[in-house]
Amino acid sequence: MTDLQERTKTIEAGPKGRHRTVQVVVGGVKVGGGAPIVVQSMTNTDTADIEGTVNQVAALARAGSEMVRITVDRDEAAAAVPHIREKLDKLGVDVPLIGDFHYIGHKLLAEHPACAAALAKYRINPGNVGFKNKRDSQFTDIVEIAIKNNKTVRIGANWGSLDQELLTRLMEENAKSPNPIDARAVTREAMVQSALLSAARAEEIGLPKNRMILSAKVSNVQDLIAVYRELAARSDYAIHLGLTEAGMGSKGIVASSAALGILLQDGIGDTIRVSLTPEPGGDRTLEVKVGQEILQTMGFRTFVPLVAACPGCGRTTSTVFQELARDIQAFIRDEMPSWKTRYPGVEQLNVAVMGCIVNGPGESKHADIGISLPGTGETPAAPVFVDGQKFRTLRGATIAADFKSLVIDYIEQRYGASSSKAPAVTAAE
Repeated sequence: MTDLQERTKTIEAGPKGRHRTVQVVVGGVKVGGGAPIVVQSMTNTDTADIEGTVNQVAALARAGSEMVRITVDRDEAAAAVPHIREKLDKLGVDVPLIGDFHYIGHKLLAEHPACAAALAKYRINPGNVGFKNKRDSQFTDIVEIAIKNNKTVRIGANWGSLDQELLTRLMEENAKSPNPIDARAVTREAMVQSALLSAARAEEIGLPKNRMILSAKVSNVQDLIAVYRELAARSDYAIHLGLTEAGMGSKGIVASSAALGILLQDGIGDTIRVSLTPEPGGDRTLEVKVGQEILQTMGFRTFVPLVAACPGCGRTTSTVFQELARDIQAFIRDEMPSWKTRYPGVEQLNVAVMGCIVNGPGESKHADIGISLPGTGETPAAPVFVDGQKFRTLRGATIAADFKSLVIDYIEQRYGASSSKAPAVTAAE
């Protein structure tokens, strides 16, 4: 081993190997078993509102949600599910639907067989699937319906609705222990046990491991990390990750990114959801975009071309580069649904929009196509780099429009159906 190899072996980049789990197929989407990590989301419409729910499911699917969960909380919602599925199919939206059941899931699935058939997965919470002597029978009813319909079940323990009998028993055992542990640690253990004991019971009833996904959601980042690490250490069930009740705006994005980022780096997680509270009337698809960006930023998957842009400083008092970065990013995301079919591989594209001479040329050279815009007081010229080589210098009031045209030309020539994957340009000024 050389001196350089010895010095760098401790700073190797990249995530740990993926935690090995049993693969599950949900409506044609592979989860776990080495499959790409899946992004999912949930509607916030009244499921009984068929048109509203169809529209939101379709919007989430277009944004990149590979599975969509819907609330099934009463007869009207359950009756609406098959109609929602039918309308989505007519629109060409084949995203699998997950039914979210609490308290009366056994009753709704039994009394609405068309709902049970239309859903690709049932999500149940062992903390409220039933109480006291009814818990086991009602849990059994749901699992048997899943078996009959060849459906997957997500057993999702939740900090806010934990099985109180299990928690009480563990707390009492801990109190009698000569070396009691912190009450919060006991609650984390109850979360893990709730999911694992329910999964074991489902297997006893006859639901195979390859039709089960487990989750154990909490709202505190450190608790979430601890719970999922323990869940992964003690099982090989496919795992759904999510920080429940993450919050609104930057708080929810930061909390989810921190928690999921650490677990994903540990190799834990087969499907994720970023549970953001939207602003009133806000865009529900934001949580899908954040989930995708977490996976793409960490190098697990590629969804859309990356746009690198500097944050700006006193050298860049002009807003030209900020506006161009925003416009390019929005343009790319808006066009991606059609580009994916017309330009295979376009999601691998890297674009750089930089603000001044300090880092601009260097970052632009590392991108597939990049531009270094003039900073305050600099010559009003913007060099463009393509595949690491300077191609052209843009000047004048049309710099932004000219660069956008070059990006479009690059995509067409590199990723178009007739392309030989050659660079979009061949000569510099």
